[in-house]
Amino acid sequence: MALSPLLLAAVSVLLLLPPPQAAQSAASPRVFSVVDYGAAGDGARYDTAAIQAAVNACAAAGGGRVLLPAPGDYLTATVHLRSGVVLDVPPGARLLGGTRQGDYPPESRRWYVVLAENTTGAGVAGGGEINGQGGAFVVTPSDQKNIMVSWNTTGDCEGDECRPRLVGFIDSKDVRIHDITLNQPAYWCLHLVRCDNSVIRNVSIYGDFDTPNNDGIDIEDSNNTVITDCHIDTGDDAICPKSSTGPVYNLTATNCWIRTKSCAIKFGSASFFNFERLLFDNITIVDAHRGLGMQIRDGGNVSDVMFSNIKMRTRYYHPSWWGRAEPIYITTCPRHPGYKEGTISDVRFINISSVSENGVFLAGSRHGLLRNLKFENVDLTYKRWTNYTGGLYDYRPGCQEMVKHRTGGMMLEHISGLEIDNVKMRWSKGSLKGWDVNPLLFRPSTIDGLSFHDWQSLDVQ
Repeated sequence: MALSPLLLAAVSVLLLLPPPQAAQSAASPRVFSVVDYGAAGDGARYDTAAIQAAVNACAAAGGGRVLLPAPGDYLTATVHLRSGVVLDVPPGARLLGGTRQGDYPPESRRWYVVLAENTTGAGVAGGGEINGQGGAFVVTPSDQKNIMVSWNTTGDCEGDECRPRLVGFIDSKDVRIHDITLNQPAYWCLHLVRCDNSVIRNVSIYGDFDTPNNDGIDIEDSNNTVITDCHIDTGDDAICPKSSTGPVYNLTATNCWIRTKSCAIKFGSASFFNFERLLFDNITIVDAHRGLGMQIRDGGNVSDVMFSNIKMRTRYYHPSWWGRAEPIYITTCPRHPGYKEGTISDVRFINISSVSENGVFLAGSRHGLLRNLKFENVDLTYKRWTNYTGGLYDYRPGCQEMVKHRTGGMMLEHISGLEIDNVKMRWSKGSLKGWDVNPLLFRPSTIDGLSFHDWQSLDVQ
């Protein structure tokens, strides 16, 4: 983890410096109001043509801001951002995503309310709201898990994940997204794909807590990314690095608050390429189904990761949601028989505290070991307060799926090198139904290189 100071320095640089287009236009900022191009802002008539005309004019003038004046509700099909254009949605203004399949491009990979492709210096800001009208995509509401619309009749996408995302930046540089609320996505909320040098700051994300696949922030194949001062309250994974067509490196997430029915921070499960040099610091996680997770299933490797200064509370939800209330869940195994097995190495957990309904789950695989993990100053409190059944290991997706097993404080498989330094396990008396009150559960033949220093297991009231 010697590179962490460099990561912190990079964060400072990214946060302080504007993208090149912004610096060039700072002396004479250009503002293009969508009203001047015919937008009604009444939430009933589509304002797509007016918004896109303002974006195009702004780009042609060398960049600036496209303003959605407040108050106003601006209903739109996909808006295509251009280089140097910042979509400015001030308080009291809302950009509303259309709910018809015809509102989006023919290719499902381009289904976004706001989409930037091959841009430099584009962004979204202003203090207002972009709303995906996710409720319109719910076929059957359920406090267990909503059943959603699927636009899969064309065959362009499969299954029940054929719905539009909210905001996407693809193959773009110098992305700036700040001071904005992203509300009620029908599918993924904020998605960066093959982007470089991006800052996501002071973004609030609110998804229906019962809607599947409404991830908060997905960082896919993107590098040199900073996420800071964000509030994420959604049903599915909150911050989710993925590697589908390339690696993910130099990702820093700090000063965030998260609530999710799935995993708060999750690597994968798309994991075909490597994840390197990632830092997660000063994060609060509330009532998540899983806290810090890695689902490495496709042969990519993970190395040089730090989780620090994190407080969390994890609990059970219905098992149709991936997760079993684990505060920390680090796994690598082949998604399908014959798939390559990735490794996870040099991961540190420092100054972590949790109250959880399940234990820590660390599981490598026969040809994909977990190597050189360190827990330092970690305080784990175990108690039960929901009525969901425990006693299961959750390997989903793929692998062994769900496996019945005793529940312990730490459950370990296929590890080479685990250092535990100043770790406390606190067992809450009278609230441990279904637990095997055993600090460690493992098969010795799959583990080597264990080191314990100042480790305690305590009963508490």
